[in-house]
Amino acid sequence: MKTKRYCYSCDLKDDPKLIAEYKEYHAPGNARPAITKSIKDAGILDMQIFLTGNRMFMIMEVDETFDAKRKAEMDANNPAVQEWEQLMWKYQQGLPWAKNGEKWIKLERIFKL
Repeated sequence: MKTKRYCYSCDLKDDPKLIAEYKEYHAPGNARPAITKSIKDAGILDMQIFLTGNRMFMIMEVDETFDAKRKAEMDANNPAVQEWEQLMWKYQQGLPWAKNGEKWIKLERIFKL
């Protein structure tokens, strides 16, 4: 099976209390089953989020069925995902160069060893 890797970035609000709450939502065992199911159903095999300060970095390993537009459509039609996204906006903020309402920005790979 051929896989692809996508990397994204997003900022959290620079508030230690909110960052701690966000981390708790994402701690092992705390993931909402409806959310992880929607991720897997989209062809995402692995997803990891890293944090430094209030800047996050997400790595997604996807299979050949993954399509970002299809994932966006699936999410838009999934009430559980919409509820989750609304909740996460309490903690997240767009990067300074993000368009209005845009959260996770796809990163451009500029180096590979």
